[in-house]
Amino acid sequence: MTELPIARNTALLSASLAANSGMLQLQAAVASITLVQVLGIDGLLGLGPAIVLACGALTAPFAGRAMDRIGRVPVLAAGFVVGAVGGVVAAIGSATESAVLVFTAFVLIGMASGTALLARTAAGDMYPPERRAHGIALVLFGAVFGAILGPAVFSPLLHGKHLDGDALAPLWLAGSGFMLVALVLVLMVRPDPRRIADMLGTGEPPPSTAVPLREIVRRPGVIPALLAAQASFSVMVGVMTLTGAVVVDHQHHAAHNVFPIIGAHVIGMYALVLVVGRLIDWMGRRPALYGGLVLMALSVVSLLWVESVPATAIALFGLGLGWNFSFVAATAELADSSLPSERGRLMGFNDLLSGLTGAGLALLGGVALEALGVAALALGAAALVSGPALWLATRRAPAHAT
Repeated sequence: MTELPIARNTALLSASLAANSGMLQLQAAVASITLVQVLGIDGLLGLGPAIVLACGALTAPFAGRAMDRIGRVPVLAAGFVVGAVGGVVAAIGSATESAVLVFTAFVLIGMASGTALLARTAAGDMYPPERRAHGIALVLFGAVFGAILGPAVFSPLLHGKHLDGDALAPLWLAGSGFMLVALVLVLMVRPDPRRIADMLGTGEPPPSTAVPLREIVRRPGVIPALLAAQASFSVMVGVMTLTGAVVVDHQHHAAHNVFPIIGAHVIGMYALVLVVGRLIDWMGRRPALYGGLVLMALSVVSLLWVESVPATAIALFGLGLGWNFSFVAATAELADSSLPSERGRLMGFNDLLSGLTGAGLALLGGVALEALGVAALALGAAALVSGPALWLATRRAPAHAT
């Protein structure tokens, strides 16, 4: 293991996610606003994020299977290329107020997002089970730097400008630039992490004995991990993607304030991930699964009474930190439960469920936010994470779980 470039590959994957998080923040902050600007229909506030999330979810299973067949790096690189093209199309669509181009851009950006998230599969390849949560955390940690860099780039581009298509176009071009940087970084990863998993010796079965996905899902610990991942990811992205509308339309702050709040959220998602990864390896997967969901519930409920930019940023930070615990623990559990030849399929299936639920929450949450206000979004999101947390807390952990 010491002879393999695991540290170098981990750093490169982490850096690629740092660049990718720039586009993540951008689509979270202004996807809903962009589509409303083009269509002029406030009731479709959640449609933009829903398109991105649904396309990411539908892409993830295919990307996961491709990763198992041809390797992690080619698939990740293709995703970043698609994301860069999507940013350019979004810029043109915003400037020309073309709904067709904006829809197309969101499809491409969603496909890229669903593929990029599977970088954690590569992390799971390069570390043994007792250090797997920490290894996944090392790769995810790169997004912290993107959380800092994103607001530094986007906020000045929007400061003092009227929020229209001409103001949004440069933001999407900058997001495209972030994706090109991620592409360059991921192409430097060698050898492919899938190959590293084989080199480390994993006891892979012959191809003829490949296990169907339905049997993998029945393994101990997989269903609870899938449930926690689905609840945490869908609520996190559903609330995050509607934050721009909450801040601008309901709290009546200037549009440029959205980016520091989203930045605080992304920092919550990733800044403590190295500590969180070690804690998960130490305490076990199950307490982290439901503990993270409880923290998410408390954070979204606080949106009922917070209105200032700093307070909203703290609430979104807590939402991100809760996701950090539950999602990293779920990812580690799924990686523990699968062989390298199965890992991409299982992660892709997980992301399909999570992304589609997140898309539905973004769409319905947008309608509820417009019709009923912030309370409907906050209470609905809290309920969606509280139920699984209670179920997980009362179930016995599987025998293989650490």
